[in-house]
Amino acid sequence: MKKIPRRSALRNALRLALGALAAGTLFGATAPAALAQNKVADIANYSGADREKRLVDGARKEGPLMIYTSAPIDDMTTLTRAFEKKYGLKVKLWRAGSEKVLQRTVTETRAGRHDVDIIETNGPELEALQREKMLQPVKSPYLKDLIPEAMFPHGGWVSTRLNIFVMAYNTNRLKKEDLPKSYADFLDPKWKGKLGIEAEDADWFAGVVGEMGEEKGLKLFRDIVARNGISVRKGHTLLTNLVASGEIPLAMTVYNYKAEQLKQKKAPLEWFYIAPAIARPNGVGMARQSPNPHAAALFFDFMLGDGQKLLLERDFVPTSTKVETPLNKLPIKFVDPKVILDENQKWTNLYDEIFTKQSK
Repeated sequence: MKKIPRRSALRNALRLALGALAAGTLFGATAPAALAQNKVADIANYSGADREKRLVDGARKEGPLMIYTSAPIDDMTTLTRAFEKKYGLKVKLWRAGSEKVLQRTVTETRAGRHDVDIIETNGPELEALQREKMLQPVKSPYLKDLIPEAMFPHGGWVSTRLNIFVMAYNTNRLKKEDLPKSYADFLDPKWKGKLGIEAEDADWFAGVVGEMGEEKGLKLFRDIVARNGISVRKGHTLLTNLVASGEIPLAMTVYNYKAEQLKQKKAPLEWFYIAPAIARPNGVGMARQSPNPHAAALFFDFMLGDGQKLLLERDFVPTSTKVETPLNKLPIKFVDPKVILDENQKWTNLYDEIFTKQSK
């Protein structure tokens, strides 16, 4: 298999953001820009009983809501169509990988271009945008319904859904009784040539190794790859589809919702986990200089309210306590986006060394 280039797109995007900060382009706001930011904050923080009506009335005088997202387009379209139908508003989507969502947002802000209203993507990228003061805290009435892990003291973004890392296997190639009970079981020679992993899951790796103890965990995974090899693929959807096709018998890091979606479509695929399952918070943030702030705040509320039920219907794990799902009861360890951001280089380098460089 062709080796995947060893890089950290998140780290590169962060360098771009820090370069913009050093150049003074992010915070050297003119008086009109500062006034515009104050208006956005006033709209996002309004907490009167008529909040929804005010937001709807204001949104109808604005342009189409622009969302940058890394969610699968079919899932995001389901959400935006429901929003459009409920409020009679228009939504535009730009979809790319999470690192590109981060990079585009930073680049446009650096250039003084403010097109985006809502950023919907992975936790570490949202945390990076928060650190660069690009996100507007929103005092949504639905915040009180979220699990504690969905919220952060800064309030710049919130987690609307959890990507739970699970393992998936092809039921035509493997038997349930042969599945591993622990990561150490992957040392068995029977797994030679049968394992796959996603190319950029350093946050999952940090969580798993942290549970084991760093020295022990790093040695174990080095030994697994050295003995049995591993196929590294870019993209969780691609990896899950390769399991369904049988090309990769077992993948260590797929998202639970995508595995469940394919299972429901009768693909020969099942998923399982080795406790604790690692969960990455994904979420939503409102752009600090949103050109359509009423619509942006309204969509933010929608994602924490009606959108939670829609996420569950799409096999995601919502973060609202008002939505019941068996996945909330799994033994879960949450990835801390701040830790991953601060230790990104360390864990990316280790991931590349142990998995990507050894890919077969």
